[in-house]
Amino acid sequence: MVMAKGKELDINLFDIKFKQIPPKAGRVLIAQPSLSDPFFKRTVIYLVEHDANGCMGFIVNRKLNISLSDILVDFPDVDVNVSVGGPVSPETINFLHTLGDLIPNTYPLGNGIYMNGDINALKTLAIAGKVNAKNLRIFIGYSGWGPKQLENEIKEKSWVVANFPPAEVMKGVYDNWYFAVQQLGEKFKVWTIYPENPSLN
Repeated sequence: MVMAKGKELDINLFDIKFKQIPPKAGRVLIAQPSLSDPFFKRTVIYLVEHDANGCMGFIVNRKLNISLSDILVDFPDVDVNVSVGGPVSPETINFLHTLGDLIPNTYPLGNGIYMNGDINALKTLAIAGKVNAKNLRIFIGYSGWGPKQLENEIKEKSWVVANFPPAEVMKGVYDNWYFAVQQLGEKFKVWTIYPENPSLN
């Protein structure tokens, strides 16, 4: 049992039965309330790669209070979201965008979303005022899993996989864990009242 505001909560209330869809690039991971890892607790992650070698994604709801010009030399101070993408390679910067071939050497992820590319071309577009929070997202570090590691975590009820529209993910629609959970369906809303630290209640 879990205590909350002086009352006992039946932990089984939060153990929802549902049909899990498999993880794949373009889908979203939402941390289940039981996931206690301090780095991934109540995170929403956009998967950009998934194959036999593992998978890669970016946390979209861990925004930093810094600007693009704080992390990239000689960049204009444009209004874009800079987030912690994950604990892997925290010294690296990755970016997702919808600018397509305006940025050479970019990697198409599908659904009109691209990853990385020529940083000087991005700078030129930023100076020209063609970069904003709706078409560019910056991530410091990334989240990664080895072969079958994510699948095992899903079996352990650490994550639920959602098939949200990638374009809406790009625009920041699901940058709030509580909102993302609510979009899973009515029965999932009980997760939003699960105490963050059950042992403290």
